[in-house]
Amino acid sequence: MNITNLLKIALKALSNNKMRGFLTMLGIIIGVASVITMLAIGQGSKKSIQSQISEMGSNMIMIQPGGDTRGGVRQSASAMETLKLTDYESIVNETRYLSAVSPTVNSSGQLIYGANNKPSTVYGVNQDYLEIRRYSVSDGNMFTEQEIASAAKVCIVGKTVVDELFTNGENPIGKVIRFNKIPFQIIGVLTSKGYNSMGMDQDDIILAPYTTIQKRVLAITHIQGINASAIKEEYTPQAIDEIGELLRRNHKLKETDDDDFTIRSMEELSSMMTSTMNILTILLASVAGISLLVGGIGIMNIMYVSVTERTREIGLRMSIGAKGMDILAQFLIESILISVTGGVIGVLFGVSMALLVNLGLNFPIYIQPWSVILSFAVCTVTGVFFGWYPAKKAAQLDPIEAIRFE
Repeated sequence: MNITNLLKIALKALSNNKMRGFLTMLGIIIGVASVITMLAIGQGSKKSIQSQISEMGSNMIMIQPGGDTRGGVRQSASAMETLKLTDYESIVNETRYLSAVSPTVNSSGQLIYGANNKPSTVYGVNQDYLEIRRYSVSDGNMFTEQEIASAAKVCIVGKTVVDELFTNGENPIGKVIRFNKIPFQIIGVLTSKGYNSMGMDQDDIILAPYTTIQKRVLAITHIQGINASAIKEEYTPQAIDEIGELLRRNHKLKETDDDDFTIRSMEELSSMMTSTMNILTILLASVAGISLLVGGIGIMNIMYVSVTERTREIGLRMSIGAKGMDILAQFLIESILISVTGGVIGVLFGVSMALLVNLGLNFPIYIQPWSVILSFAVCTVTGVFFGWYPAKKAAQLDPIEAIRFE
């Protein structure tokens, strides 16, 4: 018997039991759709995080005072004052792999303009901070070296600060706001960056000369951190090693002494976040893949029932010349048709669900072609795997016994 006739017989058998065939397909449809949707959500989240990190500066390096505190031990006050301006100057003058360096100090408090106020944090930085954090000034100007040297009471603000303090829509440039009773004149407004992947508003920011925050707000001589930017992302490890050696030398640390500073990079954060999202994506796909397994078991059960119901038909076909291989192929084709049809519907349903998640919930998605191909291939293999045993059982029936079957 040729393949065309076997295909016609399989299609006729399925058309005689449309509802049963659809319910059998349902497990495959749900499984394939779930895998595609979960992978799209997982990959979309991963791409979004990578994009946000890139916007923050993928080659950014952060230096903090005190040793590594991941063990949960709180650092003493003196351990948090280990970074000095001399360290910043050494890094600027003696490193080869950095394109921008900025000291950082910050203080939280209340911003006030007229009758409006809001809690915020003022960051003391220099001009390089904009390059490091990928900010730009949309209106006005950045403060100058002269204003840093004189600890001028000037600042540039983000769009959120403007929206919440200047509710009447007035131009903030030249206006004076107060931070914990200290007046600051706004000389620039930053270009809006929106929220990052961790839900933080990147426009809720106010930048001032680091000398101003040191002397007029915090009254300290040390700095709370140093942000730097490697020349290129691939030079980040060399830059970290160079900074580490320089700081250990400046702080006169012995070989047996632990670092009294901590260096982190966005590359490290990106790698950690990507690894986490990969694990989460695999977990989501594995859970969704269980539906495919259940669908495959459903195919096997239905094919068993079909073999039992059609035992006399099998006997008649074998008695008029059909071989065991023909019977095997007939039932195997039925199984494959169920799984492939369910796979096609599942792919369409999965892609549609992923797009609905993106449009309805504004959740980032990324549908990779390999996920669609893999899901479809798995459901086809599932049809062959779970349809083989019932088909083989049908092919091994004795024709005489099959005809007598009631």
